[in-house]
Amino acid sequence: MANVEHSGRPGDAFAAGAAGTAKARLGMVRAALWLIAAVLAVRQVTVVLSTPKGERLTDLETWVGPGGVLHVNGSLYDSTRFTGTPFGGLVLKPLTRAAEQALGWGWTFGTLLLVVALGLVAARALPQPVSRRTALLSAPVAISLLMLSLPVRNTLYLGQTSIIPVLLVLLGCFAVRGERTSGLLIGVAAALQPTVLLFAPLLWLTGRRRAAISTGVTFAACTALAWAAMPHDSYTYWVHHLAGVGLGRPADDLANQSLHGALLRFGLTGPLEIALFLLLGAAVAVLGLRRAVRYARDGQLLLAVAVTGCVAIAVSPTTWQHQLLWVLLALVGRVGKKASDRYVWPVAVVLVMTLPAKMMLPNMPVLHPLRDNVVLLAALTAACAVPFLSRTSAHYQVPIPTQYAPPVEARWKHVPLLPFLRRVLSRPNLLLELLLIRVGYSAYQQVRLEAHGGSNEAARATAEQHGEQVLAIEKFLFMDIEHWVNHTVVDVDWLRVFFDFYYTSFHFVVPLSVLGVLYVRRPAEYRWARSALGFATILALLGFWLYPLAPPRLMPGLGYIDTVHGVQDFSQPDYGTLTALTNQYAAMPSLHFGWSLWCGLVIAVLAPKWWMKGLGLLHPLFTVSAIVATANHWVLDAAGGAAVVGAGFALTYLLQGPRVSSRAEPAEVSIAEPDPAKDRTPS
Repeated sequence: MANVEHSGRPGDAFAAGAAGTAKARLGMVRAALWLIAAVLAVRQVTVVLSTPKGERLTDLETWVGPGGVLHVNGSLYDSTRFTGTPFGGLVLKPLTRAAEQALGWGWTFGTLLLVVALGLVAARALPQPVSRRTALLSAPVAISLLMLSLPVRNTLYLGQTSIIPVLLVLLGCFAVRGERTSGLLIGVAAALQPTVLLFAPLLWLTGRRRAAISTGVTFAACTALAWAAMPHDSYTYWVHHLAGVGLGRPADDLANQSLHGALLRFGLTGPLEIALFLLLGAAVAVLGLRRAVRYARDGQLLLAVAVTGCVAIAVSPTTWQHQLLWVLLALVGRVGKKASDRYVWPVAVVLVMTLPAKMMLPNMPVLHPLRDNVVLLAALTAACAVPFLSRTSAHYQVPIPTQYAPPVEARWKHVPLLPFLRRVLSRPNLLLELLLIRVGYSAYQQVRLEAHGGSNEAARATAEQHGEQVLAIEKFLFMDIEHWVNHTVVDVDWLRVFFDFYYTSFHFVVPLSVLGVLYVRRPAEYRWARSALGFATILALLGFWLYPLAPPRLMPGLGYIDTVHGVQDFSQPDYGTLTALTNQYAAMPSLHFGWSLWCGLVIAVLAPKWWMKGLGLLHPLFTVSAIVATANHWVLDAAGGAAVVGAGFALTYLLQGPRVSSRAEPAEVSIAEPDPAKDRTPS
């Protein structure tokens, strides 16, 4: 009663304390994100400035350095080292008087400040309404993504100017007051990058006609100024581009992510290619601008700007990697009515813009057209195909919720350690899963290869020494059966053929088949099994890194026979077509056996019939026999594979809790309606 009398309502103090705790947590998260952004910025600058002179800021050096094209009296385009507009050359001309070292440092830090400004403007331009949390966290997240993106990294490394047009457009659309000033900034951007003129129709069709006129007038004035100062260069530049030839590197270079470059890569040349490019470019421009106008009228101006930028990427004669930032801005669009689908588009965009295409798609000839044009395809889909939600959609703010399985009681009260990783009954998005699996496997391949210097020779002596250690341990334990098994199998042709086939054919087929069946039939168990497999693989990578081990077939003088590939050259061991992609001394632990054991355990636990469980357990038995018989692994390697698989299942249990069944009844999910007074920032 005393508390009630002195405090009014007894719940006020509790509510205030909870709100204060939530605010403190948000502040800690925000500080951590800003720290990550700062670390990424420092890292990028350090990488650039620590690169030997002559290998960094190479484009800037060819422009304004001693003997650069801006120093000469002839044409800027005689050597094809300058690919900017004549107006860009005119703007850069005064930099030729700057000291070389001071210019390099100033350019790098200046570019870094431009990236920060770009992230801040983009974060403030998010379509309203946004939650307070999104408003506070968007700026450091945007800056971090920009720092990680290939265009920004490429710009910092080469010393390019491509961030300036993007920033000028965003400033003109979101930061300055007055349509004439807005058009002035966008017009200067167009003078530096001509396809930015596509923003003039966007401005006109969305009612900002003074800005559109100002854009055109400013572009014409800047171009006329450059023409008056450099008439020969201006004629060369505009005639070449209007003819669709492009400047600089060959237009069919993989870095040219435009429709023109893609058509040349497909083998089209001459008038046919130019006509097809103009036809496709016009279609993309019309369709993309119509969509951009619709999103702008819907209140999603940043998305409209991103879509228009993606159109500019596609229709430009040449679009190099450092000019592709518009695709990254397109992730602000919301796609998908279901919560499980909401992250597919942003994850795909981030992967495309931060990872090389060869990491996302296998190196298969049939996929080369897709891999070589992956950024262009992302731009085209953003401009013409991705069904971004309207703000009037019932699912724009609140997507259809995901059904969660009821929690399973654990033996220890602190399990799971990460309770937000709840077991989901709904099937995960297939595209997102494929992207994550492919990127994860590419990272696995890269780490496996680079763990010991990126070559087999770098780890050979250590690996052979470790091989002698393993053999000594096995002899002490009376487990050294590899030589006897290997020679016994060699003498029986049908058995040798069987184990060779099993070793080379089932390593990937069976795990992928198990994952596929679980994805279709048992989605909750799919998540459990996939997590255990991922943890086991990560732990195996640590083993490859810390303990390089030569397999029996690569141990000189011991008489092992490689039944799969024949006699080996110990200085350059041959592992078939995968030699250049694998570390030959990544034998401990054996993922051949580890993955097969994972398959056997998953099948034994989840299969409904006893004979299915038995067949599942036969797979690891055949696999361990194959890896020993073919001299590709020691017996202890299989023990290491079993250890990492066991640790993978243990980590899954520890972090995510006990396994649940897909057949469990879903837990009820309540959706709190957003409170406009508390959850929205002023527009």
